[in-house]
Amino acid sequence: MAQPDPEPMSSGAGQRLGAPETLGISTLDPGHRPPAMPPGRHVTIRVRMLDDTEELFDISQKASGKMLFDLVCSHMNLIEGDYFGLEFQNHQKMMVWLDHIKPIIKQLRRPKHTTLRFTVKFFPPDHAQLLEELTRYLFALQIKQDLSCGRLTCNDSSAALMVSHIIQSEIGDFEESQCRSHLLNNNYIPDQMPLIDKIMEFHSKNIGLTPAESDYQLLEVARRLEMYGIRLHPAKDREGTRLSLAVAHTGVLVFQGHTRINAFNWSKVRKLSFKRKRFLIKLRPDLNSSYQDTLEFLMASRDCCKIFWKICVEYHAFFRLFEEPKPKPKPVLFTRGSSFRFSGRTQKQVIDYVRESEFKKIPFERKHSRVQYNSRVQHNSRLSPLPSPRHHEVPTESGVPGDRVDSPARRHWKESVLVSAEDPSVSRIMRASPSHQRNGHDDRAESVSRTEDRRGSTRQTHPEHLNTGVVSNSPHLSASPGHSHAMVNGQKSLDLCSHSPDGRQPSPLTSPLLNDACSVRTDDEDDVRRKRFPTDRAYFIAKELLTTERTYLKDLEVVTVSFQSAVGQDEATPESLKNTILSTFEPLHKFHTGFLREVEQRLALWEGRSNAHIKGDYQRIGDVMLKNLQGLKPLTTNLNKQSEVLLELEKACKASRKLEGLCRDFELQKVCYIPLNVFILRPLHRLIHYKQILERLCKHYPATHVDFRDCRAALADVSEVVEQLQGSLIKMENFQKLLELKKDLIGVDNLVAPGREFIRLGCLSKLSGKGLQQRMFFLFNDVILYTSRGMTPTNQFKVHGQLPLHGMTIRESEDEWGVPHAFTLVGQRQSVVVAASSLTEMEKWMEDIKMAIEMAKTSNGPSSDLLPTNLTDNKCPEDSSVEAESEDDTTSPHTSLERPAPHRGNTMVHVCWHRNTSVSMVDFSIAVENQLSGNLLRKFKNSNGWQKLWVVFTNFSLFFYKSHQDDYPLASLPLLGYSVTIPSESENIHKDYVFKLHFKSHVYYFRSESEYTFERWMEVIRSATVPSSRARVLNSKEPHPH
Repeated sequence: MAQPDPEPMSSGAGQRLGAPETLGISTLDPGHRPPAMPPGRHVTIRVRMLDDTEELFDISQKASGKMLFDLVCSHMNLIEGDYFGLEFQNHQKMMVWLDHIKPIIKQLRRPKHTTLRFTVKFFPPDHAQLLEELTRYLFALQIKQDLSCGRLTCNDSSAALMVSHIIQSEIGDFEESQCRSHLLNNNYIPDQMPLIDKIMEFHSKNIGLTPAESDYQLLEVARRLEMYGIRLHPAKDREGTRLSLAVAHTGVLVFQGHTRINAFNWSKVRKLSFKRKRFLIKLRPDLNSSYQDTLEFLMASRDCCKIFWKICVEYHAFFRLFEEPKPKPKPVLFTRGSSFRFSGRTQKQVIDYVRESEFKKIPFERKHSRVQYNSRVQHNSRLSPLPSPRHHEVPTESGVPGDRVDSPARRHWKESVLVSAEDPSVSRIMRASPSHQRNGHDDRAESVSRTEDRRGSTRQTHPEHLNTGVVSNSPHLSASPGHSHAMVNGQKSLDLCSHSPDGRQPSPLTSPLLNDACSVRTDDEDDVRRKRFPTDRAYFIAKELLTTERTYLKDLEVVTVSFQSAVGQDEATPESLKNTILSTFEPLHKFHTGFLREVEQRLALWEGRSNAHIKGDYQRIGDVMLKNLQGLKPLTTNLNKQSEVLLELEKACKASRKLEGLCRDFELQKVCYIPLNVFILRPLHRLIHYKQILERLCKHYPATHVDFRDCRAALADVSEVVEQLQGSLIKMENFQKLLELKKDLIGVDNLVAPGREFIRLGCLSKLSGKGLQQRMFFLFNDVILYTSRGMTPTNQFKVHGQLPLHGMTIRESEDEWGVPHAFTLVGQRQSVVVAASSLTEMEKWMEDIKMAIEMAKTSNGPSSDLLPTNLTDNKCPEDSSVEAESEDDTTSPHTSLERPAPHRGNTMVHVCWHRNTSVSMVDFSIAVENQLSGNLLRKFKNSNGWQKLWVVFTNFSLFFYKSHQDDYPLASLPLLGYSVTIPSESENIHKDYVFKLHFKSHVYYFRSESEYTFERWMEVIRSATVPSSRARVLNSKEPHPH
């Protein structure tokens, strides 16, 4: 009987990382509807979840495996379902994965008597790649199962540490009697009794960790173990030695017992195939290797070979390809080899999809079992040992769900209403039952607790959360109701009229969403109102002074009112700091309150809203500015104190951890929409704004104009003050930036040092043994730091290594490594190969690094040794293929047992990480100095009406308010990565002064009131989206010739 030819590993349609990118279509992209349920007899499929509950699903026998899998993921509201699979025992008593392409009837012989297991299929090397907290919770349940059955073997210390995190997530903080009783009644590892004392010791150090944090720490320990994610397949080598084969993200592994004895990286494997019982690995030719060209392993049967070959094909495609391999064309006459291929999204597609559509995330909150138990007792509910099976079905061809929407059993995963950020009118509605029964027992009533400002983890902020009492022995999820609001910098990222898509701190990519019903003015009303106002360009320049002064006064109140009440009244705040802030900002606030009042009165006369018969003399602003800028001169000493306030605040925070915590909590409040230190420097930036406004007035007026003389005199006065403060401002901006970066980084303590200057930060892909890995790089005038973003509640970036600039060289290396936009940093101790996202990004990085290297040669800057020697990464790229980059923080082994403090998760560093871009110190200076505010009309791509909003541009972002009187913004839109253009004719925007903001699929239209305001908004937004040169910022600070 003829045997099939060796079967190839994967289709050639996929591409390796590092090859030119061809983006595929995600299977879950908006606008792509799933195929309709095929006709035919329905069967009930039983699926056992990771928490050992069982669910029943009704589905057509002719449906594909993917339909069933998508139904399971939809039932759990699981976005990153591609890491998981459905496993079952076939008729040969072998565990196999459900094929997504084949019909169910061809895979399950007796579907009614087969139980499928929902388990983790693909284990990523770093759990930080799992972007959803729900996904990490499911991974934690998988680790718990692997520990319990003995599949995940490790030493006693690691086992005890992992069990301590499991019970921390289940029963909460350590209480000796309760902990011991819980361990005696529950076995988490095969031989648990001798380790109970060690487990309790570790548990006592976990005090304060939330269930989500415990899950993260559990995965952090598990991922370092040799048997993490390993599923052994028995085999023998040519000599008959008993071995086991396994597959991981890196390639094919060989084990003897539970010890790994060999590994074949994907980059070394040319082909995987099988013939009868023989599993064949063909390697690429390597002169330095002692291995033969083809390695052969003998397995128990042909089916065992094929099962292992299939999972190898899927692992290779999932972790190594950019997109799903295309199906092979069907042969006309006869087949040759297997037609099996990987079906689904690759890891890259999953990560890109979740990052680009974070507004779709399902809100939920992990709860301790003990907390839920107490809550259930309080509501007079009884515990049930196991939930009864529940029925769910797929929508029919008409899209109408079956009659079991109001199932008599409560869902294990509560679903909520979602709203698309592209169009508020489009919502994704999911089923949820208000009250049900389970196993004959009444489930407890839902209890809603409302909190206006919840401090704690910045990644989970639930102004309203709904606790769902799910009866199970594992930690649970609690979904937020539709009316909860996500928080950004302590402010709502959505409007008051819409539902929040997420109860926790969203990504900086979250686009603002304001319901059209909130504040809509018709086009006719707007046109009539516009015709009543003056059309002179000088009027709109003066109006810019008015609108920005309103914003500036609100910013001063953040320091004089909000900060003083939240921090200044506390006993931890030193009296010297209180007095310095009070004496510096109170006089400025009082002065600008009077100045704003005069500007408002003058604009009212200019517009003719009062004393309409008076004309001429009141259609100017120079006299008001000259009078007040001369009155501001005595307060110049207050302006010189900004650096003193900044230094004293930093000194006080270093001396008092309580004060540091108070300041950190204050920055999480809604009113503090940008970093606190930026507010402190606002008075210095405001002088530059005055200078820019007066320059535009002088340029507009002819020399004979009645207002020209006053404007020129006022410009001379403010230019003199700006020139005096310019040197101090540059130093303070750099100091403020270093302080801000210090909060974003962990693993480095002496970042703020005399002589150190920040130059650029941004995303680059670092080449290592794992391939190209996204890293955040920070360039200073003496050193380069590279970091990765952890998924801990702190949202901070962990430093992995440093590259001193002294003696460094840089070269392009795209041809050398075959990676687009790659360049090599060659240092005295190590070399690193990195790749930028585009040619422009590569040029910006190389230009700045070359400039920094030259600066390092001539300057006597700070010591570049920021990190302990045992943390620096000294491996060269030539060695990276042998040993993967280490990401273990060896300098502080105890930090995983300490509860991290809350941290803002939407700083510019995080925006650069998500948008895969970079910004320089020049860009930061321009962004804070080019502040603009005023009313704009906004329209979504698919909406009809225009929405009036008060918009503030600062710090690379647009902040949206309902009116200028609001104390905090409703939403924010980071502009990095966005493009600003004018709408085309095909977009049917038949209005004047409209500009368009777009980033990938996100499109917004904004409409201004005049040609001048249109030009100004385009100018300031381009300053945040177009890269700047160092010469440009220096030119912007030159004194005006007048």
